[in-house]
Amino acid sequence: MSLLTHILICIFGSGSWVAINGLWVELPLLVERLPEGWNLPSYITIIIQLANVGPLLITLLHRFRPGYVSEVPIIYVLLAVGTIACFLFAFLWEKTSMVAGVSHSIAFLILTFILSLVDCTSSVTFLPFMANLPAHYMNTLFVGEGLSGLLPAIVALIQGSGTKTCAQVTNSSIITEPANITKIPFIAGDVTMSPDLVTRTPQPENCYLSANFSPFVFFLLLSVMMASCLAAFYGLTRISKRWVCSEDHLANQVTLKSFKSQEPSDGKSDKDNCPSLDLPEENKTAVWSRSQLVFIYILVAFVNALTNGIFPSIHSFSCLPYGSRAYHLSSVLSVIIYPVVCFVSVFLPEISLSWLGMVTVVGTGFGAYNMATAVLSPCPPLKGSPWGEALIIISWVTYHGILSYVKVITGVYLRKVSHSALLWCGAVIQLGSAIGAILMFPLVNVLQIFKSSYGSSVQCPI
Repeated sequence: MSLLTHILICIFGSGSWVAINGLWVELPLLVERLPEGWNLPSYITIIIQLANVGPLLITLLHRFRPGYVSEVPIIYVLLAVGTIACFLFAFLWEKTSMVAGVSHSIAFLILTFILSLVDCTSSVTFLPFMANLPAHYMNTLFVGEGLSGLLPAIVALIQGSGTKTCAQVTNSSIITEPANITKIPFIAGDVTMSPDLVTRTPQPENCYLSANFSPFVFFLLLSVMMASCLAAFYGLTRISKRWVCSEDHLANQVTLKSFKSQEPSDGKSDKDNCPSLDLPEENKTAVWSRSQLVFIYILVAFVNALTNGIFPSIHSFSCLPYGSRAYHLSSVLSVIIYPVVCFVSVFLPEISLSWLGMVTVVGTGFGAYNMATAVLSPCPPLKGSPWGEALIIISWVTYHGILSYVKVITGVYLRKVSHSALLWCGAVIQLGSAIGAILMFPLVNVLQIFKSSYGSSVQCPI
């Protein structure tokens, strides 16, 4: 039963961000075909933050109407809506409409908002729901959240990037016959032509290699993933009837065990109807001072501002100058690294807050290089060199891996505090993400600090 519970929690956890992660890994194909082009990531980023109205509402209800909101029905609605939205994406993602004389992907952006509403609200519903379960299941949820990136990333790897290649194409053209020049005719098919009437000029030409399957198939597979999460949550709620006890009973399990030998052998109470949770022997009370909690929440806000708001907005400007392959691999491998970090963190000892701060600084350093390449677009360092392509991929993957570790550890720390601490953790995650996105949107779309190579007359030095 424990193994089955771990599996169900893992699949359930993948529903937290599988839809939005699916959009991110599909972007290398979408930016080539939607009118927003390289600015599309910044549109998605700001839309995700607008969807924070969902977690804001849930947080306010918990604050002013404690006990009024139950996470279980909300999670059912979220996963059902996410499944339907992913299915509609398959048919509507490429539809465009004119707004103020400019073509925009209105259907795509609306469905993105719906999926964002689903995934953002999961931050303040999934974690509090997990507070009803024994603490050793928390890492399983984080592994499941990692799968929310891994599963669509694997599908994207199989799909391929639709890479642009440069081929030498010979163009034949007929020119005007010069006067007073002796010509030797030759036969070309059924037409007698003079050699100087035809010129053949080898020219480089971009050839687009289509992916192994279309975004239509990708979004259908994404809807299947969301449906699997819904089914897993249904199974989890059926199994977890043993955990439907009140939160007070959960908090008193360890105490009740100490009095078990004193109870009459045939005596039963209402609380005894709840099966024993076999909670591990661990601290169930707050282990952090107020100042330490403030530091943890600051880390949560800062890291999520970077990973969910600032850097997703400039990913295309940072990687596309090195080629679509660099963009594709950095997108896919960056989401694959998260479940790897979650899995490895299970076997690593906890580190002090000071060391966690230093790890955050190191991850931010790799992010600084990514930002520098975006600012220097379309002529970043080592452009056109395989070393430059490899370096930008390594930098993005390392940056994601280090900051993902910080996310996991802060979540584990706050799990030891209380249900309320996890709820506010979800709220701080969305607050930090919103600050990062709101900061970047005008820089990308209004001030246009970051430049794409489309229509650019900039000549990069060799």
